[in-house]
Amino acid sequence: MADEPKEPTEEELVAELEEELRKLTPSDILLQTAMTLSSLGFRKLSEDDRDLAQARVAIEGLKAIVPVLEGSVPEQTARDLQQVIANLQLAYAQAAAA
Repeated sequence: MADEPKEPTEEELVAELEEELRKLTPSDILLQTAMTLSSLGFRKLSEDDRDLAQARVAIEGLKAIVPVLEGSVPEQTARDLQQVIANLQLAYAQAAAA
């Protein structure tokens, strides 16, 4: 009979979480937030889930976060995020006109 893997203790879980938090940077969190806002923004512009007010919040949030990230992420990533903002703004204008 093979040994079953043992469940980690609470102390081991806390230590693992603390180690992961030590590795994280504010830039990591802001980049993840930007990606989440991008996804939500496009979702709120879709015909199935249209909410222009919330799409606008997502766009404005991205416009606030992206300049903070510049210099902390690769230049291509910053350019990609700027392009996402432009694409969201265009999609917003099209949805508002519909």
